Amino acid sequence: QVQLLESGGGSVQAGGSLRLSCVASEYSDSRRSMAWFRQTPGNEREGVASISSGTTYYADSVKGRFTISQDNAKNTLYLQMNSLKPEDTAIYYCAADFVGRFDGTNWLRAQRYNYWGQGTQVTVSS
Repeated sequence: QVQLLESGGGSVQAGGSLRLSCVASEYSDSRRSMAWFRQTPGNEREGVASISSGTTYYADSVKGRFTISQDNAKNTLYLQMNSLKPEDTAIYYCAADFVGRFDGTNWLRAQRYNYWGQGTQVTVSS
């Protein structure tokens, strides 16, 4: 079973930047399709960005500000977050092992991912 460990969260002021990392415990095909989700209290997890074999998708709310990338040699997924806004405040989760057709719609479905990290808190103050 793949284990995912996120890091890099913290508190920043609006306009600042953070880079999240997600290290996978082992290399496997389950890491080919990975994503970042975020969640605020009382709300469902929402997709932020995803990547699969070089194809990336982003939520409209983060396009142009966030960049998802992978370093397979390090078994690590990244999320570079620039121009952060207070509404980006959330717990950010790494997800892996997407099941089904990976496309611009399905990547948003949290239930399609089998493995999740424990989350890392991102707080953006105005």
